[in-house]
Amino acid sequence: MSAGAVEGLERELSAARRNVFLLTFAQALLASSGPIVFSIGALAGYNLLGEDKSLATAPLTGFNIGVALGAVFVAIAARMLGRAHGFIVGALVGAAGGLTAAIALFRGDFWLFALGFVLVGISSGFAQKIRFAAADASPSFYKPRAISWILAGGVISAVLGPQVVILTKDLFEPVLFAGAFVALAPLCGLAIVLFLMLRLPDHKAAGAASGEVARPLKEIVLTQRFLTGMVCGISSYALMTFMMTGAPLAMVIGCGFSPEMATLGIQWHVLAMFGPSFFTGMLIQRLGTEKVVAAGLLILMACATVAHAGIALWNFWGALILLGVGWNFGFIGATAIVASSYRPHEADKVQGFHDIILFGAVALASFSSGKVFNAYGWQAINLMFWPITGISLVLVLLLLMRSRRAAV
Repeated sequence: MSAGAVEGLERELSAARRNVFLLTFAQALLASSGPIVFSIGALAGYNLLGEDKSLATAPLTGFNIGVALGAVFVAIAARMLGRAHGFIVGALVGAAGGLTAAIALFRGDFWLFALGFVLVGISSGFAQKIRFAAADASPSFYKPRAISWILAGGVISAVLGPQVVILTKDLFEPVLFAGAFVALAPLCGLAIVLFLMLRLPDHKAAGAASGEVARPLKEIVLTQRFLTGMVCGISSYALMTFMMTGAPLAMVIGCGFSPEMATLGIQWHVLAMFGPSFFTGMLIQRLGTEKVVAAGLLILMACATVAHAGIALWNFWGALILLGVGWNFGFIGATAIVASSYRPHEADKVQGFHDIILFGAVALASFSSGKVFNAYGWQAINLMFWPITGISLVLVLLLLMRSRRAAV
């Protein structure tokens, strides 16, 4: 490689690292909305309802629906305004959602409160595209590490979100929790400042300059590489949501553990989800994407085994920790596979298609977890892991075999 090429690659890598740094902290700020809405959303909704409390979790369902909608809207905004300005629109929607939820609490309006959650969910859907933006702005060898750093920002979110609730929930007493939703506005404002500092490459212009014609969406999504990445990503994320939602019910209602024990289990789970991100990218570079995804799926199988083995506290906590690590390896690896399945100027339409299916499946998993637990019990949740991870593992192994044949 010539000295000029090396210098150009170093400049590209330096720019990528700067963008990833900014996007990681912006992601951490916007993703803090998740812990906020899930920690107090149902409680706040419960307080707004009359005698019939059965709809208390409806705002959380609205949040998940909003995430799926945001995956569509962000593709449109990125195409019309560019990615950085598209992310700014998403942050503004998040601030509006937080303020709407706070106003609803002051007015005692349950359905306005649910609307606020939909808006916050749409903003979260915008934020989900940040991992792709980091990958697309990086050289090919740096893409897995870029995705890992973005998800590592979840460690900050996991700490920041609950702390915001603790510090602000009584700010407008006697209107409980309103302060936590008002706090979403400055968090989104700080993210906007970081987005304004981005220098993302214009992939559409680069594609036009090269003369490459974008392939039809159908052609891209039917490739083995895209389908494998999408199926493994959906499996990892949906199974994680499915068990994470059902575990507190099984621990408290099914087995009589205290809510504090269930909360500690979820805290360990969240740390296990995002903590490995600091080295997952390096593992992908060393071992290969397919092997890391396969490891994630095997860890999810181990999670189901531990959960199925008994109902002692260590079974629940051990399963939740394995669930987090398995999700991390599976989802980061699957995202890297998807990111390598399209050309840069094809990104927006492919990512929008991918994320609306992904988060639609996640919303369904969240909704169905309680239903399955109530109807069939905790063991039924664990048994769902085996066929789904098994199919995904076969797809990964087939992709790995094809990659090896192509390398020969």
